[in-house]
Amino acid sequence: MASITPQSTSWTAWLAGRWPTGLALVASALMIGGGGPGQGVAGFGQILPLLPLLYLVMAKLHRREWTWPGLGIGSVAIFGLQLLDIPVAAVFTGIALVVMVWAGVDGQVRRDGAFRAQALGMVVFGGLALAGLAVDPDLGRYLVAAGWFFHGVWDFAHLRANKVVARSFAEWCGVVDIVIAVALVLLP
Repeated sequence: MASITPQSTSWTAWLAGRWPTGLALVASALMIGGGGPGQGVAGFGQILPLLPLLYLVMAKLHRREWTWPGLGIGSVAIFGLQLLDIPVAAVFTGIALVVMVWAGVDGQVRRDGAFRAQALGMVVFGGLALAGLAVDPDLGRYLVAAGWFFHGVWDFAHLRANKVVARSFAEWCGVVDIVIAVALVLLP
């Protein structure tokens, strides 16, 4: 019978606390391997705007606890839009514009620096996605990869700050984003 030492208990506690990273590695492998919504550069470019859109919506609503359900809704939307052959990036960008106009009308843009930061993130990351879809595929690969990579950096900054989205989501998304970015650059 093995005894449980304090060191092994802290290891298991650490491992249990890193469940978002484990889940992210599985999700990334599925997405890269074709089991997810993104197939190639165009697929990853189409779904990239969902990432900053979730941050934007959570900042608008001040509901960090809705981050994971928001990801679920976004994932279902991706699947449905792809089935209907509707450009996912265009729909998510349109939703982001509606949220930004709403925040402008109700005054949140003027008084909420966190929302302004998320709006800027939506413009930058959404812009990289749309540009990556519009240019030559060789250049597009690097633009889309940059969007994923820098959104991963964005995630880890939010994880450290413990703001806007659920911490577990920020960790999960950061790992997914970095792995997808590296795969876009390194895989054919």
